[in-house]
Amino acid sequence: NMYGGNGNLEAIEFLKHMNSMISQRNDGCFVIAEESTAWPKITHPLNEEGLGFQYKWNMGWMNDILEYMKCDPLFRKYKQDELTFSMVYAYSEHYVLVLSHDEVVHGKCSLLNKMPGDEDSKLANLRALYGYMYLHPGKKLLFMGQEFGMQSEWNEDTEIQWDLLQQENHKKLWNYVKDLNHFYLSQKALYEIDDKPEGFEWIDTMDSDHSIIVFLRKGEHG
Repeated sequence: NMYGGNGNLEAIEFLKHMNSMISQRNDGCFVIAEESTAWPKITHPLNEEGLGFQYKWNMGWMNDILEYMKCDPLFRKYKQDELTFSMVYAYSEHYVLVLSHDEVVHGKCSLLNKMPGDEDSKLANLRALYGYMYLHPGKKLLFMGQEFGMQSEWNEDTEIQWDLLQQENHKKLWNYVKDLNHFYLSQKALYEIDDKPEGFEWIDTMDSDHSIIVFLRKGEHG
């Protein structure tokens, strides 16, 4: 551009203008950026030289946690930092934690089949993944079918595998995700100030031998 940078100035101004118009609506409309170039201030206000998006996909968290979960539990002790590194940058933007369509298409297989072990172990790993997702700072996005453990990857030409809900283990996972949603809404500490450092406190990150991390989540009143 005219200043020597690689930013498309016209595109930047378009996004800023679009977001400024949307922010003036009172109908609950918001805009989320899927962005992976580390462009600064994606979700910062326009008066702070930001682009004005309400949220940004947390691609780093998604990549780290999936690499961790795909690993055999015997060797996860060597990947403990993949559970914790996301907190280094968790407050640089307003993030959405995503387990998206991108991760369950084109040979990547479903979330269930990324998990190691037999069927019971896969489902247990998936419950652990979803539990950590709901407790970690950031809003949540889970792609359709993954709430009951779809076995096949996403195919836009067919419906999702609703018949799996006839199987007890998949119905239990579906109920678990439902319970997580209700629990999340009932606990203000999980969302009230989840974009501020005051909403999170590490207690222990060092127990890699048992793949355990311990932390506190806090609301505005503790």
